[in-house]
Amino acid sequence: MLDRRFVADNVDLVTANCRRRGSSADVARFADLDRQRRQVQADIDRLNQQAGLVSKSIGKAADAAEREARKSEGRRLREEISTLEARAAEIVGECDVILRAIPNLTHPAAPEGGEADAVEIRRGATPVRSFDFKPLDHVALGENLRLFDFEAGAKVAGHGFYFLTGDAVLLELALQRYAVGLLVGEGFTPMTTPDLARDVILEGTGFMPRGPETQIYSIAGTDLSLVATAEITLGGAFHERIFEADELPLTLCGISHCFRTEAGAHGKATRGLYRVHQFTKVEMFAFTKPDESGAMHERLLDLECRLFDGLGIPYRVVDTAAGDLGGPAYRKYDLEAWMPGRGEGGEWGEVTSTSNCTDYQSRRLGLRYRTPGEKGTQFVHTLNGTAIAISRAIIAVLENHQNADGTVTVPAALVPWMGKDVIGR
Repeated sequence: MLDRRFVADNVDLVTANCRRRGSSADVARFADLDRQRRQVQADIDRLNQQAGLVSKSIGKAADAAEREARKSEGRRLREEISTLEARAAEIVGECDVILRAIPNLTHPAAPEGGEADAVEIRRGATPVRSFDFKPLDHVALGENLRLFDFEAGAKVAGHGFYFLTGDAVLLELALQRYAVGLLVGEGFTPMTTPDLARDVILEGTGFMPRGPETQIYSIAGTDLSLVATAEITLGGAFHERIFEADELPLTLCGISHCFRTEAGAHGKATRGLYRVHQFTKVEMFAFTKPDESGAMHERLLDLECRLFDGLGIPYRVVDTAAGDLGGPAYRKYDLEAWMPGRGEGGEWGEVTSTSNCTDYQSRRLGLRYRTPGEKGTQFVHTLNGTAIAISRAIIAVLENHQNADGTVTVPAALVPWMGKDVIGR
């Protein structure tokens, strides 16, 4: 979240940013409540001082009557203080609700508008392929090659769940090993993470664990929820941590299952593996000093590009528009892979994203660092980026590397892990 005092002192700027991002957070109400909070706190401080003086004066009373009068005054002051403290708690509670709804500030270069206004900034090394046959979508390829079982998935867990079978399992494992191998070579520490996290950790990373608009599966009767991404668990692993300056930047790659309700998701994008309730993902996460986060964001984007260039997948990089940014993101880039089986003649489909969240998450999670010789601590900046979201990567591999005879050529980078160069019948 943003700094409380910054919001109160910059109402016009924060309101304009909320408008740019399509947020309805009531910044003016927050500023008014913050003024009330400061006034109530000043009254509490004044009354506490008076109560202290009265308490000290009781022993100096001339007689019993005066002593009782001073005790009575002390009780009155404590009751008044208690009433004001209750009021202060109410104000702080309402302030926090609004503050947590206010999105991060936005990079000046982020495009204006919503989802349709993202700006393409470059394309990958692999050009879009011209097929000399009509390409199939991944669902048809998977059916012919016995790679998926959506019927069994629906029978066991409902629509949006699936089984991977045969070579699809090997492909999933190969994609994981490929991504982790590249990232470890770049100095990332690999981690497997829990599939559950406490709601306070989800809230700390900017996810809404409960409520009608949530995309999170929550466990009834507990404060636990299934994670939508390892971003949640990797950030949460360092909750309330104070880093030494020389520990930064810290780069991690986490392997986790991801669970999303996909509430409200409809249309052709729900076909097959593109929008499902559970998938595996290799996630990048970084903690940096504030002046290093911009460069780290570009580095995470470069790594995503290297991964998909290495798979021979055509893609484009888009700069996400302000109105389509999630609450924590200051700036976000998406990689959209070409999926020749989508729509009439192919379409772009998002396969990865990377976000610079500046100090928005670290304020909620209490993530700071100290510099030798300097007083106090500062908030770190946090960044996240998808290395490989397995389900969508499988779509891109199958559809772009399919052959006229219905087989799929395995990208050279995956052959060592697959143990074969063709997925056949």
